[in-house]
Amino acid sequence: MAPDCNSAGGFIGKRNDIQKAVRDALDGNYETAATVSQRRASVGSGDNQYQLRHTVFIGGGYEWRISKGFSLGLEAKYYQTGDDYLDGMTTNGNEKDNFLTGGINLGFNIGNANKKTEPKWFINPLNYLYNEANTPQHMKLPTPVLPDADGDGVTDQFDQEPNTPAGAAVDSHGVARDSDGDGVPDYKDKELLTPQRCFPVNADGVGTCPPTCCDSIAAGLISTRGKCNLGSMPSIQFTGKSISISTAAQTSLASVAQQLQANPDCKLNVTGHGASDKRAQQLSWDRTNAVIRYLVEKQGISENRFIFHYGTEGDPNTVDLEGTTEEGPNTAPAPNPQYQQHHK
Repeated sequence: MAPDCNSAGGFIGKRNDIQKAVRDALDGNYETAATVSQRRASVGSGDNQYQLRHTVFIGGGYEWRISKGFSLGLEAKYYQTGDDYLDGMTTNGNEKDNFLTGGINLGFNIGNANKKTEPKWFINPLNYLYNEANTPQHMKLPTPVLPDADGDGVTDQFDQEPNTPAGAAVDSHGVARDSDGDGVPDYKDKELLTPQRCFPVNADGVGTCPPTCCDSIAAGLISTRGKCNLGSMPSIQFTGKSISISTAAQTSLASVAQQLQANPDCKLNVTGHGASDKRAQQLSWDRTNAVIRYLVEKQGISENRFIFHYGTEGDPNTVDLEGTTEEGPNTAPAPNPQYQQHHK
């Protein structure tokens, strides 16, 4: 039994009967003409008549390059029509039919890799610089070369005296040291600490004052005052490039301190060795200074009881101690401070 059509234009009956009636109604032929806007132009006639209608749309999309052969894209479009007849139905308010579409696109680059052309992707122009800075692929950066023609530890571009003789003590600017400021560098100066009242000096750095006992003492030269009964003193051993005082050396220096305290008229020659190059000279100075600092700071011996010697010939891993009544400098400027080690 076929379903009945009610007054509202619908069907009444069993579900299967209603579905069959709807399929029969949608047989591909126009049963009735749809309502159209009179403002639209028509093309054709009869069943082949078409309405010309305009539609405005706006859309956009974005595509991501996942790899050299694969990409992912998203897009969306918004359409705005001029009437309410696109769906074949009208409403009381005659609202315009508008709709939105979207899509997801997958892109594949296939074919011969030598012939295909990859899409023109937007690339951050700074990416090349960042990638090259992190992992150079195209730019081959040469290994920096910092020449030091005179081997004084100060590169030529900063060396204000690029022809310093080998072994000469220099400052941080590569200029040969002049401890007494007499204009004669230490490596030529035969009177290393000339008093200023004896200036000017000759080509050997020797002043114009006649040598006297007092002048010799003021200049840091050696003079004899008497006997010292400290006896045989130990040698302090170092290893590698270290300037640390070992446990065994601390024990030896404690015994030396007791002897110095028992003999207040005695002084102590502290002599470091190493004259082969500037690093060796500085290491000799560092070790001599380490021994004196330990006796002063840990054993309480007055600093004026030491005579500072460094850079002499001998075992570079040894600092020798010797009792004396002579006078001499208890400190000296670091010969090559660019290589100086500091106590921790």
